[in-house]
Amino acid sequence: MQNDFSKAMDFRHACKIFDEHKKIPDDQMHYILEAGRKSPSSFGMEPWKFLVITNEALRARLRPKCWDQVQITSCSHLVVLLAAIENVKPQSGVPSQRLARRPYSPEQIDAYMVRYENHLKEALKSDEKTFAWTARQTYIALANMMSAAAFVGIDSCPIEGFEKENVEEILGLDTLKWQVSVMVAFGYRKNEQSKQLRLPFEEVVEFIV
Repeated sequence: MQNDFSKAMDFRHACKIFDEHKKIPDDQMHYILEAGRKSPSSFGMEPWKFLVITNEALRARLRPKCWDQVQITSCSHLVVLLAAIENVKPQSGVPSQRLARRPYSPEQIDAYMVRYENHLKEALKSDEKTFAWTARQTYIALANMMSAAAFVGIDSCPIEGFEKENVEEILGLDTLKWQVSVMVAFGYRKNEQSKQLRLPFEEVVEFIV
């Protein structure tokens, strides 16, 4: 299995040109999305939502606001990762509900919420800072979805190049609740993969003993 995962990492690349005629089967797309759903998050808050867009007309509207990147319209599935704003605030009641899924007593939940509020006092001070905290976590889900896709031979391309406010307007988002963090296109490559370029292991990794 270790060797299989290494092969998946060698397979994965930022696919720029997808084969528009090849579509990802529903069961495999579900597998990819499950990898995102099951990803870890700070305090177990799961501060994300995944919009899976296959509607061609909608993607055509989004493309000009995404630096006219062809991946937006040529991929099989476009996934927009949203970062939570309202749901992570203690006053929303959602954090305590999430904690209540665990076998904690009411007293333990109350104590944990005090810890949550104190730890995130600065991070949740404004919607802008809240987005910065939750958006970082969506990248954990993003990476896991791309790795899961590569494991089953499906290509992907993470997309940060977009006009955030314009995309949110097109999607009709209530930005007090959700904001766009990042996108990822999934599909099948049309051309052979280019050579993967990475820094040497020794330059990236330092062991401290």
